[in-house]
Amino acid sequence: MRSRLWPLRLPSIQAVRRFIVAKRVTLSSNARRALVVNFVNQGLVRSQSDLVDLLADEGIEVTQATASRDLDDVGAVRGKDASGVMRYQFLESSVEPLARMARVSDQLLLSVTASGNIVVIKTPPGGAQLLASALDRASESSALPNAIGTIAGDDTVLVISRNASGGKLLAAQLRDFIATELSGSTRKTGKSKKVRR
Repeated sequence: MRSRLWPLRLPSIQAVRRFIVAKRVTLSSNARRALVVNFVNQGLVRSQSDLVDLLADEGIEVTQATASRDLDDVGAVRGKDASGVMRYQFLESSVEPLARMARVSDQLLLSVTASGNIVVIKTPPGGAQLLASALDRASESSALPNAIGTIAGDDTVLVISRNASGGKLLAAQLRDFIATELSGSTRKTGKSKKVRR
């Protein structure tokens, strides 16, 4: 008895190529660097080729030169960790994660919208996790006292306000916080200004 699958039909080369291309993710350099920061923080990057492989696992194709530039841009350096293993890490343990995020760029924020006690923040693909992590740390350290916590997807962060109708106030605080603390500017209406140091 023959099965319904006989004769077995294999997909064409063109169909396989279309599938592979459809699976590739195109990210902005800022969102890609946000992933790089996460990989370095997790201790997963022992070499530039490791980073290329980790990004490929996420569907992001980069060259070794791009991986090198990304590591340099986020401030990661290669050295021995506490167990003596060579890996990329951030040297200054006193440097806050918010400062590292500032190096990634203020392009991580696309829009901020309030609804009731929720604020919806849109980011480039892959940027939500890093932004949510920074906002969680800020709410724990009283820099954002009106925020209870965050929920992050791939390109969207939901920030929950302590007050039932505090979304608008929290949205304004988030815009100011992201503009001043994360990007080092005083952007409030989308225009960037230089801050004197």
